[in-house]
Amino acid sequence: MARLRAMRFAKDAMDRDWSDPGLDLDAVAAHAGYSRYHFVRAFKATYGESPGQYLSRRRIERAEELLRSANLSVTEICMAVGFTSLGTFSARFKKQTGTSPSAYRRQHGRRAAAMIPGCYAMLFTGGFKEPPPASGSPLGKRPEGTSGGAPLPDGEERNNGEALRQRR
Repeated sequence: MARLRAMRFAKDAMDRDWSDPGLDLDAVAAHAGYSRYHFVRAFKATYGESPGQYLSRRRIERAEELLRSANLSVTEICMAVGFTSLGTFSARFKKQTGTSPSAYRRQHGRRAAAMIPGCYAMLFTGGFKEPPPASGSPLGKRPEGTSGGAPLPDGEERNNGEALRQRR
């Protein structure tokens, strides 16, 4: 049980820092309380793959997501997911997915929108900007009791969400 806990602890550390190209296996092993040699053996016995294979697989999975959704070059994605060599990245990507990063992008790219909630998309595209002031208002101010949105029924005024609560 203690070994499983230590391996989970190390795997969590790798999951947290997977994009860091300087992720040091010795430091992860020490973090789990093992020597490098013993850590590699224990990790492989626990998860069925070496720590290096696990880290490479996680990085390639993230690269697949970025190739489908991000407007970045293959080189930028290579660096963003923690590889320092485009050749190594391309070779490992092809070994794991069966296709090169560029071919993968052509086959899978832009089919689905990026998984970004609409509220964030609206925030960053300027969709929540205040409407322009009403024309003819003194100093560009809106008439008393209006905020630029749709009118409220029965002359209700907006007051920090109270009108919304009153309508329910």
